[in-house]
Amino acid sequence: MERVLAKNNSIVEEEVLEAQRIWADAIVAIGQAYTQKEDYRALAEEVVDTLYGYGNGLVLFKPSMASERQFRSTREEAISYFVTGNVPEDHGFAVRPWSKIRFENVGIIINGGSATVMGNYFFTDANTEKVAKVEYTFGYFKDEHGKLRINLHHSSFPYGTMP
Repeated sequence: MERVLAKNNSIVEEEVLEAQRIWADAIVAIGQAYTQKEDYRALAEEVVDTLYGYGNGLVLFKPSMASERQFRSTREEAISYFVTGNVPEDHGFAVRPWSKIRFENVGIIINGGSATVMGNYFFTDANTEKVAKVEYTFGYFKDEHGKLRINLHHSSFPYGTMP
């Protein structure tokens, strides 16, 4: 899929959809690297560094499986959530592993150089093929190179459910 860039650094819907696909593929790839005994931690660091905006300002990250330390405002805390690290409650969400992640958007709001997306995403467990439904809100902005970055990531399990 060719990346579509709008003039004057405005975000277009195709860019958001592509960013979602890239994020889903990256989370699956971290789990694959983990199961194949590759350097999954380095891959997680690269994913956080290239997809999130920690180097560009505040990132609001509320992972679905976090209760003691609900919010991850630093790069290191985000990496910890995905592959374990400096937050004791983290068990490595991305190393579970997942075989597929599918986004189902309820809506996309685009306001020039920022976008907000809400909906459900579905995580297929690579070992059991069971699917976990998770609610999400993602916020995106364009960095100085015109690349979409995540500055808002809120995930939660629907009321009364949790895998």
